[in-house]
Amino acid sequence: MPADAFVERLNEQIGHEFAAAQQYLAIAVYYDDETLPRLAAFFYAQALEERNHALMMIQYLLDAGAQAPVPGVAGPQNAFGDVVEPVALALAQERRVSDQINALAAIARKEGDYSSEQFMQWFIKEQIEEVASMNDLLKVVTRARENPLLAEEYLAREAPGEEGADPTAPPVAGGPL
Repeated sequence: MPADAFVERLNEQIGHEFAAAQQYLAIAVYYDDETLPRLAAFFYAQALEERNHALMMIQYLLDAGAQAPVPGVAGPQNAFGDVVEPVALALAQERRVSDQINALAAIARKEGDYSSEQFMQWFIKEQIEEVASMNDLLKVVTRARENPLLAEEYLAREAPGEEGADPTAPPVAGGPL
């Protein structure tokens, strides 16, 4: 059984992951409405990824015999001043999540909960990739602010985030048996 302090914070993190999924969905819809289909597709995929992170955490808690209540989340930001603002928001969100993930690993270590600490290692690696990807995208959309089709071209050419399934990823609750 994971340490109580870890379970409590992981349940909070599940809410953060679902909120991130909602925010990415709102960003995707914004870009869809702006007729920027590649930016929209990128953020639709990010929304699914964040949802799956929450479901990985739920599955871990269920496997460990802990409770995993599904939390409600606050509504996302839906209006943006320009095409750069959503990516800046996404980068800030990824940095915040990185801090939260690192804090979870630290709690597990402090509590001597080495199974939970090991579980968090995948998320630490994932957050490094997420921050780097969003940082690159922010640089691109900032340069392309006046012509967002250049950001679309970048996404078509570079296809960040399309590495395929990670075989080391934790299982997702409700996933294939």
